[in-house]
Amino acid sequence: MRHVSEFQIDANQQSETAVQEALNDRVTLTRFRVSNFRSVTDSGWLTLDQVTALIGVNESGKTNLLLPLWKLNPASGGEIVPISDYPKALFATIRNAPEQFQFVTAEFDTGAQAAQLAEMAGIPAAQARRVSVARLYDGGYQIAFPDFVRDSDAAHARALEALTAARDALAELDDPLQADAARLVAVLLIDLNGAEPVTGNDLRLARNRVAALIPEDPPATSHVIPLLRRLQKSLGQAMAAMIQPDPATRDTLRRAVLERLPRFVYYSNYGNLDSEIYLPHVVENMGRSDLGAKEGAKARTLRVLFDFVGLKASEILELGRDFRELREEAEARMIAEQGRTGRIRSLWMRVRNEGHQPDPALLEQISTSKRTRSILLQSAGTKLTERFAEWWRQGDYRFRFEADGSHFRIWVADARRPQEVELEHRSTGLQWFLSFFLVFLHEAKGAHDNCVLLLDEPGHSLHPLAQRDLSAFFDGLGAGNQIVYTTHSPFLVDADRLARARKVFVDTDGSTRATGDLLLAEGTDTQRGAGFAVRAALNMAVAEASLQGARPVLVQGQVEQRYLSLIKTLCTAKGQFLPSHDIVFAPACNAEIMPVMARMLSDADTGQPPVLIDDSAAGRAMKAQLRSVCPVLDLGALIGLQGATIEDLMPGAEMAMQLDRVERRPERLFADQFDPDRPFAAQADAWAAAEGIVLVSDWRLRLAERMQRRLLGEARATLDGETLTRWTRVLDHLARG
Repeated sequence: MRHVSEFQIDANQQSETAVQEALNDRVTLTRFRVSNFRSVTDSGWLTLDQVTALIGVNESGKTNLLLPLWKLNPASGGEIVPISDYPKALFATIRNAPEQFQFVTAEFDTGAQAAQLAEMAGIPAAQARRVSVARLYDGGYQIAFPDFVRDSDAAHARALEALTAARDALAELDDPLQADAARLVAVLLIDLNGAEPVTGNDLRLARNRVAALIPEDPPATSHVIPLLRRLQKSLGQAMAAMIQPDPATRDTLRRAVLERLPRFVYYSNYGNLDSEIYLPHVVENMGRSDLGAKEGAKARTLRVLFDFVGLKASEILELGRDFRELREEAEARMIAEQGRTGRIRSLWMRVRNEGHQPDPALLEQISTSKRTRSILLQSAGTKLTERFAEWWRQGDYRFRFEADGSHFRIWVADARRPQEVELEHRSTGLQWFLSFFLVFLHEAKGAHDNCVLLLDEPGHSLHPLAQRDLSAFFDGLGAGNQIVYTTHSPFLVDADRLARARKVFVDTDGSTRATGDLLLAEGTDTQRGAGFAVRAALNMAVAEASLQGARPVLVQGQVEQRYLSLIKTLCTAKGQFLPSHDIVFAPACNAEIMPVMARMLSDADTGQPPVLIDDSAAGRAMKAQLRSVCPVLDLGALIGLQGATIEDLMPGAEMAMQLDRVERRPERLFADQFDPDRPFAAQADAWAAAEGIVLVSDWRLRLAERMQRRLLGEARATLDGETLTRWTRVLDHLARG
């Protein structure tokens, strides 16, 4: 049964049409490419959806794909840090010419904004629908319209039209310049009608030749001169159209594009709030620019928290000072100002106990300050409670801020847990959501509907069910914002959301690469770690679906699972096995695991699933352990062969021939000495020992794979009725339990 999502956003559901209309009004990120940034030489183009998951193993460079996007147009922060961001191999080169290196290029669909941009650019709206924005290491931008096309054919046609009109007009004129002008126009018509493609430079030369024919002091009565000037202008306009630069190079249009871009909000788990905060450190860190990644993320979230609720950490610290702190500060100030005299006066006052008892006015001042602080904290807690409830509809969380001296704490309660506890003792999911909520809403400055959210390893410490629900939560949040998140957890992928998955891996050259091809090889990672998370998500979905309404049967391992699944397929295909419920064979490795699996797979109606165990020595020992704790089926008793293993259910002669293909070292073939009346596996071990070899550890699995291919292929027609009947009898017994 699917777990009900715990994470919900505002329940005001929008229709798909309304959501799509809202998306069409925005400039939407469609794909991006990272180059020469930290571990990334060239990521390749990565196409994005409304919600996109970047999946990869640890250290594959997932974060190094998010950070450049953030720095493209950050909602807050996102400074370019040369010592961290420049790839080490190119550090000196980029440092000397940062304006020559772009580290991220992104393409956007301009949607409804295309019409305005097209009008400003003087190009068709279709050519303004896609815009490319690149960020350079010097902080500058390169902007282009990739679909912008210079209409060279139209410009060429206008030039020919102008020359033809001039030729016809010249034929009717009687002028001293007429002959020279007519010859030039005829030559230009021949040149521009040639086989070679006409370029802007060709039109420039034609214009200049016409201009050269016009005398510096032309006769005032000439009718050819005005005609040549019109021709010069027409050829110049055609040339300009042919060599027209990308309109995005204009400053006004560049500003218009940048103003319409979505802002990027980056969040990592480093920024999760702690429940107890030491205010002097907060005040100090908020003013520092040299913090590491973890401390910097904490400082950022705390800055957002205090800004969001309208507090100043320094003010809360100041209002909470008691008499002793004020006295010690006054003494320190006196010593600093008076030197040795101040120290003597301080000692004398201590001896005489002067200034060590507060006067009523000072006590009243301290009391008023602390009451002020208490009211400010209460108001801030109420504000956070109300705003968080508007965003997260699941639960009625109440937050309270408390300051005790230099310490600031966050307390949380809700209807299910009315007793207040510190934030760090609540779920990691709540800590993540509260911290993300603050950063997201505050940094977006109320315009969060046009933000791209970059989430680095969200919910990595959550329970798998909570991770799965977080993935579903992103669907709701994605209605208003594009989301790109990194993960290595199959529970944050979901088989029904595989379209959003992109693989991130380290290529053979050591650089981070990304691809939407989930089957592509992963560089040097022969285990395909990124793809493993995707396959695991798919496998879990298949297993979950398979167990719905099916009767599980526990077996000893993968070998038994393969053979029994093959037998079930073949008998069902022949119409000899028609159970009321499907049977699913679940492999368990040992006797300790089987009872646990049996209880986990038990059903209220049918009880615990049966365990099928063979009659090998290991199987007999396992049966002795399990008979008292779960229902056991004896394979040897089922098929009437002492010492039987699962191989003894299969056609013996075919099995023997296939084993000779798995193990080719012995001179004597196993098929020549195989006895169908004795257990197959025991005979195989004896044959190997007699031949002086040791069978590979997985020979049974390799043999099962060969038999599966054979019997599902060309050997299926060779199955006899007796074999199918025997298989059906075993399956019926397993179905009954």
